[in-house]
Amino acid sequence: MSCATLNLPPSLKLLNSCFQPSNKKSCFLSSSFSSVSFVGPLTSYGNKSSWDSCHVIKGLRSFPIVFKCVAQKSELSVSVGAGSNIASEKRLVVLVIGGGGREHALCYALQRSPSCDAVFCAPGNAGISNSGNATCIPELDISDSSAVISFCRKWGVGLVVVGPEAPLVSGLANDLVKAGIPTFGPSAEAAALEGSKNFMKNLCDKYKIPTAKYQTFTDPSSAKQYIEDQGAPIVIKADGLAAGKGVIVAMTLEEAYEAVDSMLVKSVFGSAGCCVVIEEFLEGEEASFFALVDGENAIPLESAQDHKRVGDGDTGPNTGGMGAYSPAPVLTKELQSVVMQTIIHPTVKGMAAEGCKFVGVLYAGLMIEKKTGLPKLIEYNVRFGDPECQVLMVRLESDLAQVLLAASRGELSGVSLKWSPGSAMVVVMASKGYPGSYEKGTVIQNLEEAENVAPTVKIFHAGTALNSDGNFIATGGRVLGVTATGRDLEEARDRAYQAVEEINWPGGFYRRDIGWRALPQKQLAPKK
Repeated sequence: MSCATLNLPPSLKLLNSCFQPSNKKSCFLSSSFSSVSFVGPLTSYGNKSSWDSCHVIKGLRSFPIVFKCVAQKSELSVSVGAGSNIASEKRLVVLVIGGGGREHALCYALQRSPSCDAVFCAPGNAGISNSGNATCIPELDISDSSAVISFCRKWGVGLVVVGPEAPLVSGLANDLVKAGIPTFGPSAEAAALEGSKNFMKNLCDKYKIPTAKYQTFTDPSSAKQYIEDQGAPIVIKADGLAAGKGVIVAMTLEEAYEAVDSMLVKSVFGSAGCCVVIEEFLEGEEASFFALVDGENAIPLESAQDHKRVGDGDTGPNTGGMGAYSPAPVLTKELQSVVMQTIIHPTVKGMAAEGCKFVGVLYAGLMIEKKTGLPKLIEYNVRFGDPECQVLMVRLESDLAQVLLAASRGELSGVSLKWSPGSAMVVVMASKGYPGSYEKGTVIQNLEEAENVAPTVKIFHAGTALNSDGNFIATGGRVLGVTATGRDLEEARDRAYQAVEEINWPGGFYRRDIGWRALPQKQLAPKK
């Protein structure tokens, strides 16, 4: 691999000689080129050529750079030139933890932030790396707090944004904050809002937060007796983290009993299912509500609506989410105010009173009850939703890096967010068989053509890698988030599905009715 393969301008191709393994000399080059910088050892995805002597930091802001190649150490350092105009304004290097579609969307928004100089993503994925939205660090073990802290200190990371729930529940944010590294994400204690549904329900009881009636069980016989007393439909939830698959909406008593046995007897979710929460079935329309929290203050994000069921018309088993759109008409301004007053603010105050202040994003899964028209809390997640994050990030116009940094410092009071007008929609493309077993390694083609359908189309990668031929392949259940914005929801939908139709992936599928609750139905012809 050479500098030329990175499409560098002629002035930077002189760097090529620095990166040859046999070259023992040092070299220097000054440039104001703004889209790449070189630091540390590069690790490539798939089987593409690996260039072991440098990382390519994508999205670095424009300022004079001095590239210094020290062959003896096989690494390149970057320093800001004396003529830089950033001395008066603190600019950030941000590390995003995670490697899914949510993290890709966060990297995309952070890269666009005026105050953000560079974005790292660990571990990231091939799509994130290929897009240029972040420099991926697949070799960084995000379960090892000391390794993450060392990386942050080495590269001057000024903000860590933790995407997935598992590192939060395991205490990564605790360790980073203790090390003095600004971190957007809750402590392990506060992450129990998602890590334990029983904890969340108890908090709701104590602080009068509206939620579904429930009881918690560890004994299958007692659980089944309660189900018999309550009747169906009824909802059975694994208490712990189950990768978005631990909620069963049982329409019959038999389905409910089977769900109890799968969790408490067969242990299909391991320790996450050793305790179950059984709650009443709420009829109405689901909506997702997000708020940024700094421990004491909370500010709402725009509304969004997810589609959890795998099949058209909200049929089939639950998934991590098959599509989303923003804004969600069901969440009127009046309802958003009610959610903040009756759900978000009491939660923030309650967590502080319990001695575990919440810092991060509160993702409230809501049911707008049909019989009352009022919101009830279904569940909390302690991170941005996936795929809701995708539609929110393409609409956000504020400097995300500064907003998240303010939250990590307890300085959200007085902060407001700016959103683009219009709407956004994401259609998730998943591997055939998901959410059950599915084949990995199927080839995906025409992604570039799909993104070129319209300037407002962006494809976020959730589970991709590169094969030996340089083609994208599917490595997960939910693989792509084909996202588009438009003047209204109908235009966003049309652009998103037009892009989806361009993608050649026989091993994938998608719902054809994302947005159906908010839009008149448009029958899409089956893909040939």
